[in-house]
Amino acid sequence: MPEVKTPVITYTGINQQVEHHDLDTTLLECSIMNQIPHIHECGGNGQCTTCRIRVMDGHSNLNPRTLKEQETARIRKWDPSIRLACQCYAKGDVSIQRLVWINSEINRLQLETIPEGIAEERPIAILFCDIRGFTKLASENSSFDVAHILNRFYTVLGDPILINNGVIYQYVGDEIIGLFGVSGGMKSKNCKDAVRAALGMQYAIERLNHIELVDFDVNIKMGIGINFGRAYIGHLGHPKHKQFAVVGDPVNTASRIQSYNKEAGTDILISDAVFKSIPADTLDIGRSFSNQMAGHDHATLLYELFGFKDMDIQLELQQSLDYLLRNEDAFASKFYDKVFTKAPEARALFKNNMASQGRLLTHMLGGIVYSMSRPEHLAMGLKLLGESHVRYGVHEAHYPVVLECLMETIREELGDLCNDKLLSAWKQALETVTSEMRRYAK
Repeated sequence: MPEVKTPVITYTGINQQVEHHDLDTTLLECSIMNQIPHIHECGGNGQCTTCRIRVMDGHSNLNPRTLKEQETARIRKWDPSIRLACQCYAKGDVSIQRLVWINSEINRLQLETIPEGIAEERPIAILFCDIRGFTKLASENSSFDVAHILNRFYTVLGDPILINNGVIYQYVGDEIIGLFGVSGGMKSKNCKDAVRAALGMQYAIERLNHIELVDFDVNIKMGIGINFGRAYIGHLGHPKHKQFAVVGDPVNTASRIQSYNKEAGTDILISDAVFKSIPADTLDIGRSFSNQMAGHDHATLLYELFGFKDMDIQLELQQSLDYLLRNEDAFASKFYDKVFTKAPEARALFKNNMASQGRLLTHMLGGIVYSMSRPEHLAMGLKLLGESHVRYGVHEAHYPVVLECLMETIREELGDLCNDKLLSAWKQALETVTSEMRRYAK
């Protein structure tokens, strides 16, 4: 009898090959078993498209598209080379490329559901952010420095939009526009996501002023306006050059709300439509203003936003994640040293390269924080995570040690940034995560 050759999965981009011994597992499960970071928000259930891959070679060695894949490919207009790794089974050698590398790329996938050539009315929250004081900075520094700083602005102000399930619509000079709810969702959640993004942007600009802009003798301020309403969304323009566009009065009103910050002497203003969409007693509100916007025959009620009344776990985690994982290898190394000290027997579970294992840990930690803005996927993702850890040999008794070591590592890595509120947020989040994963270790 001829010897059956074990399929080899080649991951282009990272030049890594792994043998695929269990033909009853998917390509996504193959990645997980080999400690290769592979985003899968819905836990490999075909409910999202984050595990998508491009098949570079070996198409015939994969099963045909499942019904879930066929419908997804039709809606998103995929070519035949794009597949969902959670739906693919290999019977021979395959070469693949992961198409979603980092969590911040996930939000762009919403744009695939936008209609081509026509505009479709959808209810969305719109955030306008304008950078104040940029003119002084631009006039007093070289073009190279200004470009560098502007890129830093776009990064630190764009991240809070992306981590809260928003889409960056446009950069217009020193202004950035975010949209929430482009692909649907509850009005209350979309508005709360926009509010959380605004507060995250406020924190980010303060940190930028105190750390990166100290040597430029400038203190950047910003004004943010948030509105909610039905706007037209589509890919519009010349037949040979269509662009994603959002048009409608709610968008213009959001821009005017942002501008009104200058007159009101405020930093963040939200419309009455946003205020009423979020459960009562959720927001910490300051002054209110009644202003008749240009083009309106009625006054618009605006509210000054200070923050959330109670601790918002997502906001606390988001504000510290970038700082916490600024050196991912050091974080992972410190964590595993603690685990092996407290539970020496756990070292036998890690037979592969610890550097790869460390990258998988920080990838997972960041993914959980990003997934909190998509709770419908988080629970399914944790189910797969818990089941995969059982295959690694992790059992229920390991989880208290993991939680304790994670909290100790987080406390040390946060350093001066650490406070009781932040630690409480991380503890609550990680207790929820580890509790959900432990269910599958029993």
